[in-house]
Amino acid sequence: MILTYQWEIFITLEILSLISLLLFGLFRYFLEKKQMSLLFLLSFLLLLLLEGAIGFYVYKQTGEFDTFQVVILIFLLYAFTFGINDFKNLDRWMRRKIGHMRGVNLLTEKDLQIEANKKDPKKIQIKSLVWVIGHTFVFVIGQFILWSMGTDSLQDMFSYIKDLSWFESGQYEDSPYANEGMYGAGVLWIVIYAIDLIWTGSYVLFPPKKKS
Repeated sequence: MILTYQWEIFITLEILSLISLLLFGLFRYFLEKKQMSLLFLLSFLLLLLLEGAIGFYVYKQTGEFDTFQVVILIFLLYAFTFGINDFKNLDRWMRRKIGHMRGVNLLTEKDLQIEANKKDPKKIQIKSLVWVIGHTFVFVIGQFILWSMGTDSLQDMFSYIKDLSWFESGQYEDSPYANEGMYGAGVLWIVIYAIDLIWTGSYVLFPPKKKS
């Protein structure tokens, strides 16, 4: 059943993960049941581990590292790197919204300072630079893992860096990726990284002006 409905199971787990985070905020800040809210946070972490376990199980059964495993790996890398910061942002957003609904202030002085820093051009520039460096590090490591499965040596990898004709061919046989699934995921990640580098990099080179 897992092999047949692997994508459906993965999507269901992702939806349950999002629901767990929303219920965490609801029980913690709206219903003020902090102990029970921790159960939803724990369930979110268990769902992430379950996704990884399913990806490993499918790999052991099929013997192939394809798109399914790549997608799960990317989601797990995101969750335990940039996802932590995004969770903190979501937590502050829920406290701001729920606090407004209840007519109370759920944000701390530190939270208010963080919100103010988001509007500071210098802080935006530094944060964008950190993001670019972090995304680049994860991107290089991730692509290195994918390429190592489809090439024989570092020299072979450098040959693909020098000649990018494989990127336009649309055939994984011409690329440094081991199969079509890895090729599709790898190329998509390259495109996303390039767009993010241009977009976020613009804030590093041209930070927004401070509003009076």
